[in-house]
Amino acid sequence: MTELTRISAPEGVAPAAAYTHVVMGTGRFVAISGQLALDEDGKLVGEDDPAAQARQIFENLRRCLIAAGATFDDVVKLTFFVTDMAYMPAVRAARDAHISADRLPAASAVQVAALVRPEFLMEIEAYAVLS
Repeated sequence: MTELTRISAPEGVAPAAAYTHVVMGTGRFVAISGQLALDEDGKLVGEDDPAAQARQIFENLRRCLIAAGATFDDVVKLTFFVTDMAYMPAVRAARDAHISADRLPAASAVQVAALVRPEFLMEIEAYAVLS
């Protein structure tokens, strides 16, 4: 695990409540493609259920991080693509089950018109830094 520096309130910027404005580290960069709510057999988990989809996505992210020799502690940035901003509480709950409040990565949330298939409510990508 690399030592990351987090700056939640850069001078002149309003403090972040649910993410960190700046996360820095040195080491190997890991990019994880946007994950969808698919199980290991490629079947949708949680049709019409944002909480179930978010939980499956974070499980997929966890498995991808492990494959790279990383953990959620190494994540420096998450990007949330949701088809409805009303799903963000479910996304945050799933995130909080994996990432402690004192180690939040930088984050962006974007509402999109659609994802690759209409049954997908969200997609989440991650960036990590390893020493």
